[in-house]
Amino acid sequence: MQSKDSSPPDGGYGWVVVVSAFMVMGLTVAVLKTFGLFFVEIQQHFDELASTTSWITSVTIAVFHLGAPVASSLCVQYTHRTVVITGGLLAFSGMALGFFGLNMVWMYATTGFLQGLGISFSWTPAISIVSHYFSKKRALANAIASAGECAFAFTFGPFFQWLISQYGWKGALLIIGGIQLNICVCGVLMRPLASSCLLEASPCETETPPGNSASRRDKEDKSPIVHKTFNWMLVRRPEFVLYAIFGILAAMSFFVPPLFLVPFSYSLGIDESWTASLLSILAMVDFGGRLLCGWYANLHVTKTIHLLAMTITLISTSLMLLPLANNYLSLAIFTGFYGFFFGTTVAIHITVLADVVGMPEFDSALGLFMLIRSTGGFVGPPLAGLIVDVAGDYRAGFYMAGGTLVLSAGFLVILDRLQQRKKSGSKIRTKSEKSTLSYPSLQILKHQ
Repeated sequence: MQSKDSSPPDGGYGWVVVVSAFMVMGLTVAVLKTFGLFFVEIQQHFDELASTTSWITSVTIAVFHLGAPVASSLCVQYTHRTVVITGGLLAFSGMALGFFGLNMVWMYATTGFLQGLGISFSWTPAISIVSHYFSKKRALANAIASAGECAFAFTFGPFFQWLISQYGWKGALLIIGGIQLNICVCGVLMRPLASSCLLEASPCETETPPGNSASRRDKEDKSPIVHKTFNWMLVRRPEFVLYAIFGILAAMSFFVPPLFLVPFSYSLGIDESWTASLLSILAMVDFGGRLLCGWYANLHVTKTIHLLAMTITLISTSLMLLPLANNYLSLAIFTGFYGFFFGTTVAIHITVLADVVGMPEFDSALGLFMLIRSTGGFVGPPLAGLIVDVAGDYRAGFYMAGGTLVLSAGFLVILDRLQQRKKSGSKIRTKSEKSTLSYPSLQILKHQ
């Protein structure tokens, strides 16, 4: 049972929530992004194949997405704060138990399943509560929160490498798990947003005149407490379905460029040391794109869904141009364009989801969207790999990603048209109802 949100404050304590969400993004997704540093260490320790070892990350990603509806449902039934704290404890448990490193199945269950569930239970409510605290500044708030992923990923790479060199991969896992306990602290700071009467019952009671118990009972009966449940029926709403299809197609593309960027640079004869710098460029411009797009969206000059369609189109254009690179400089420029526009997209796509379904259904929509979008993330890389194998050229993977993004932008256009049509239809009905109500009044005035 949870109270229906009062009007979002659009500031104040909401910025504390944003900073907390910024930290959660860094302590969850950024850890997942840099976990590849443990890959060779774990593979050599257990003397396993690369494909066997890679299942640790695959399990983490799968559970992260599949757990999103569960996390959203728990947010609806309890509070975002409770779920985030639970996620922090799960993430810590996954890393701490991974320290024992008994066998590969143990690693799948700990740093795979438990860590993935911890990330899901932390990330989902953290990004959700930011949207509850903000309305007019929602795009900016979401952009700042999501930027934590880039900021932490940029610093975690060398830090994790140093931990592994000093304490071994097992000791590094234990230390990282301890660091992830800070997710619980961030969760404590995520105060549930509710009406003042619900948070402070006694002051509201003192404002009620003595002896007016009936009036007080009426107010209590009308208090904004509702029994909310997870709404699985959102899949029947055309607007949500269209946005979910966009999410699938976009996810099919987003995981492809980072996968083929390094081998493509090698195929161009670029030195390994220079290739590593491309990933740093990607992280930096991604960070800048998120903040800049969040700031621009906050100006409300452009409708968020139109802005998203534009950024998606620009990403697809940069991916189509990237294969034209023939040296480090040109590849770095095109990589920068891709990373920047990717950041702008990530900054506002959750805001657009809130606009599409409305805040009362946002928690349910976020969980379902994450679950449905995961199919694109699972299908995209293998499909791109197959296309690359058939074509015999890494460029084909980038063309596939760019073309899929163009198709996803088409669904955003259809969604926008549908929303505009429903809005205009609603205005026509409202005008007709007003004219119908005013007509009898005019007749009465004439008779008088």
